[in-house]
Amino acid sequence: MVQETQDHPLSFDNTEIAFRGRSDNDLKRAYWLFKLLGSQLLVKIGTPFTRFALRIGLPVSGLIRRTIYRHFCGGETISGCEAAIQNLAGQHTGTILDYSVEGEDSETDFDHTCEEILRTVAYAQAHTHIPFSVFKPSGLGLFSVLEKINRGETLDMEEAAAYDRLKHRVDRICRACHDAGVSVLIDAEHSWIQQAIDDIAREMMQQYNKQTPIVYNTYQLYRNDKLASLKADYYLAETAGFFLGAKLVRGAYMETERERAAELGYPDPIQPDKAATDRDYDNAVRFCLDHIDRLGMMAGTHNEASSLLLATEIDRRNLPRDHPHIYFAQLLGMSDNLTFNLAEAGYRVAKYMPYGPVKAVMPYLFRRAAENTAVVGQVSRELALITKEIKRRKHR
Repeated sequence: MVQETQDHPLSFDNTEIAFRGRSDNDLKRAYWLFKLLGSQLLVKIGTPFTRFALRIGLPVSGLIRRTIYRHFCGGETISGCEAAIQNLAGQHTGTILDYSVEGEDSETDFDHTCEEILRTVAYAQAHTHIPFSVFKPSGLGLFSVLEKINRGETLDMEEAAAYDRLKHRVDRICRACHDAGVSVLIDAEHSWIQQAIDDIAREMMQQYNKQTPIVYNTYQLYRNDKLASLKADYYLAETAGFFLGAKLVRGAYMETERERAAELGYPDPIQPDKAATDRDYDNAVRFCLDHIDRLGMMAGTHNEASSLLLATEIDRRNLPRDHPHIYFAQLLGMSDNLTFNLAEAGYRVAKYMPYGPVKAVMPYLFRRAAENTAVVGQVSRELALITKEIKRRKHR
């Protein structure tokens, strides 16, 4: 895809720009990694085997660190991500440090996660190449409590205390971001806890987004009600006098959502088909641009058509490509053809950079591997681009 705009042509097929931050060995490693990810059977078998091997102490951590972890993660600690952060900065791309430890469920774990996210905020304040922090609400409090609130049930005293602690952790992070001038992304989760998360996110935005968008909620447009939610939240923000922060994604839990809806007999919250998701996503992009003076938007997408739409609309509306309220974002190790070609053309772009101890981050990597194999064409597109660049380098 090529777009001739302003003084720099935007092409998502330019592999020289897409992979100039990777060595020949990096490309070869990526090629074989995506070859493996392209095998759904291998991912299905390999995931439980790796979990088992880690649980019983088989020496597989080194292999994981040199392959899937090295490609998709920045390091085990914030300071360990420094080289990867600088690599992105050298390509005009920001970093979103994403502490990607999942599956923890004790108050001690929640406190530790909160403190770690606060460290990412402090680090971002001191480093201009880190425009956002991010957290997953279920990493800061009990999933079961969010689920009960979502159902509209009354919490008992212990649950109410746990919920208060969760909200306190969220508030600490949002307040720290406000004071540091760093924006923060609240990740979306399963539909059966999302309303509870949305309520907290709106409360944080109302408190900390009075002058500029600091707190961003996430809208999963593969849900059939989220375009309406985005619009309703904007009109609330307009009426109440705060900025809306909106991260737009398609979504990450489709199979689980549909299975649960069928099992429990409630209406499927997911769009009927991909065309409906694409339509709502692109309409959400247009809606945000229509109101860009009063909201901040992040297009978190690996979809080329939606990325091109946003880039084209920015230019068509005569908005600056580096508008402070507009960001593109992709995952580290994925869709480099989007990230670095957009950055080269002058748009604001950031990479999600997962980090954390290898063993603790494995649940996140397993989930991403399953998602990548489920997205039609994603792995084959990555392979085609990597192959094209390998061939280009051989003949340069």
